[in-house]
Amino acid sequence: MTTFEQLVAGLAVLFGIVAAGSTVPVLPTGAAVSATAVVAAHRSPLALLAVVAVGAIGAYCGDAVTFAVCRAGGEALTRRLRMLRQPLRLTESIRERLHRRPVTALLVSRLVPGGRIPVLLTAAIVGLSWRAFIVSNVAACALWSATYAAIGLLGRSVFPQPWQGVVAAIVIVLVVTQAAGWVRSRREARLPSDVT
Repeated sequence: MTTFEQLVAGLAVLFGIVAAGSTVPVLPTGAAVSATAVVAAHRSPLALLAVVAVGAIGAYCGDAVTFAVCRAGGEALTRRLRMLRQPLRLTESIRERLHRRPVTALLVSRLVPGGRIPVLLTAAIVGLSWRAFIVSNVAACALWSATYAAIGLLGRSVFPQPWQGVVAAIVIVLVVTQAAGWVRSRREARLPSDVT
């Protein structure tokens, strides 16, 4: 297999992981982009740009599927899946942000672990149009992919061997994800349990 074929195969695997992980959030999509960026950076700058682009496209496709499911299921889906603790109240507080600054809302939801699906559900419930979603999510997914590629490059700059950079990138992503999850769970624990 040539280097080009290896690159194409690696990008195809990256697309599959990110698209699947953006639809069903069980795969470490950020770590996949970071690790692939480390390996690509050892090949060429164009390979690195391809990783950012494929990561963004995979995230975008997964988000589009999730948004479509949320629009089809609506608020009943949020209650059944218990994905939003206070759907109506959350909808009112986020509606303005989603309509005024959809790029910011979608970007922040992508970067905060566990934030993407609740924001996509809320966007579907408040009736964010497909047009607004399509345009806004392009920037959010591109910035998300570039951010995680940069995390991978940070690991690469510290370690001389590609495998060391991959391990460092995965560890950095996992530590940041766990820390953000811990902060979010502490914040939720402080909320009054009787609020409806």
